[in-house]
Amino acid sequence: MKYTNPILKGFYPDPSICRVNEDYYLVTSSFGYYPGVPIFHSKDMVNWTMIGYCLTRESQLPLFQSHASPKRLVGKTGIYAPTLRHHNGRFYMVTTNQAHYRNFVVSADQPEGPWSDPVDLEWGGIDPSLLFDDDGKVYITGTRSGHDEPDGIYQAEIDLKTGELVSERRLIWEGTGGSYPEGPHLYRIGNLYYLLIAEGGTEYGHMATIARSDNPYGPFESCPHNPILSHRNTNLPIQATGHVDLVQAHDDSWWAVCLGIRPYGYPFHHNLGRETFLLPVKWTNDGWPVLGDHGRIHLEMEAPSFFDGYAEIPSLHDREDFSPGKLRCEWNSIRNSIEGICSLNDRPGWLALYGTEFSLDDIDVKAFVGRRQQDYCCRVKTLLDFSLMEEGEEAGLTTFMNENSHYDIAVTVTNGKRQIIFRRRIGSLWKIEHRNEIVSDHIILAINADMTEYRYSYAIPGEEEIEIGTGEVFYLSTEVAGGYTGVYFGMYASGNGHVCKGPAYFDYFDYQIF
Repeated sequence: MKYTNPILKGFYPDPSICRVNEDYYLVTSSFGYYPGVPIFHSKDMVNWTMIGYCLTRESQLPLFQSHASPKRLVGKTGIYAPTLRHHNGRFYMVTTNQAHYRNFVVSADQPEGPWSDPVDLEWGGIDPSLLFDDDGKVYITGTRSGHDEPDGIYQAEIDLKTGELVSERRLIWEGTGGSYPEGPHLYRIGNLYYLLIAEGGTEYGHMATIARSDNPYGPFESCPHNPILSHRNTNLPIQATGHVDLVQAHDDSWWAVCLGIRPYGYPFHHNLGRETFLLPVKWTNDGWPVLGDHGRIHLEMEAPSFFDGYAEIPSLHDREDFSPGKLRCEWNSIRNSIEGICSLNDRPGWLALYGTEFSLDDIDVKAFVGRRQQDYCCRVKTLLDFSLMEEGEEAGLTTFMNENSHYDIAVTVTNGKRQIIFRRRIGSLWKIEHRNEIVSDHIILAINADMTEYRYSYAIPGEEEIEIGTGEVFYLSTEVAGGYTGVYFGMYASGNGHVCKGPAYFDYFDYQIF
């Protein structure tokens, strides 16, 4: 039976997987979005359900920078490359918060949480990973911590209760010569230690390489057929493959998850972000892993023996009705908790957004609630009621890559007149392309996406839809906008210099696949 890649569509990069009996759990990076580190569950490694987040409190996930360096865009700050492991009945998630240049670990008895407060680690660099060895030692493995250390993979023993190292930090492997050796995972398989890393940068030269030793500190022998995964210099539909994590299934077969992208056009570009892919792993007679189809991943591959098919046919039309209580797992805010900027209880069945003085351009507390774009061809739609408006206030929908790259359709008041506007922000260029005067408090806003452009339209309920503007997908692609995330469709409100007088109400949010 076949399965389809990616197994997680849209911005779900740097996957890490672990197995507990016949259950599988997976986490990915979340960068500047809140809550942080989404966690998924599966019984077959193909059907995945998000069950929550590892970081759900601001005490766990401070995302506003505390250091003096320039403020980072949402796609370059926050949570980098988590690793998920299970040991003696407890889950451990170790990661980097790049907003504070800090590595930390949280733990939980259940993957749904609650997860502990962070334990800061005496460890620099990024991409930390953990190995719980058979003799009780715990190894932390990661990248260099600064320019005073050469490129390579570093390791030490660590006490996870205190975060302190209990051995010296040592360089254990420099990789095969590719740029940016990172994303390491150390495994003990039989009597050997395997060190799996990423090289080439998380871009089109990305690759996975592996080495092994009979000692956790090496010396490590490089695999003779490195890289064991790479799509570089090919025209395959999946590109930038790397950052691999291995897992042995409950039927003793081996599998791997990795990140990749699905670019298009020439030159290649992509806007959905780095996604999560699944691939089988075989072992050579002399004990080296062979990933996928001789180091290649396909959009369709042979599934695990225990995969019985897709749980249900994915819906082509998903509606969020904003029932009172709690938002569904797919929704995120930027840098800050949703608490205080939105409510599901002010008007039952509506999402209330309380606009701050900051706009989508600002790296500050903004009123934004969004979800990933997961399909190239799709449509989103919402009904907005923003009647308590004052001059300069606005609320609407945004196609958001980062603070420097977004397209917006919004309702605002200018010179005492209620207007619908369409605006494009591309780097340092900013322009309101169209303004149309409207009179209704209730207005339907919509975005239609395909592989070349986003089209923006509005309608008074019961009346014909009017297109107001378009924006090229290319300018919101990673290759142009930068960063490590993908596009979000978001609802937002802003007072543009002052706190909004009243909330903006959103009745529903439709996500439809074409």
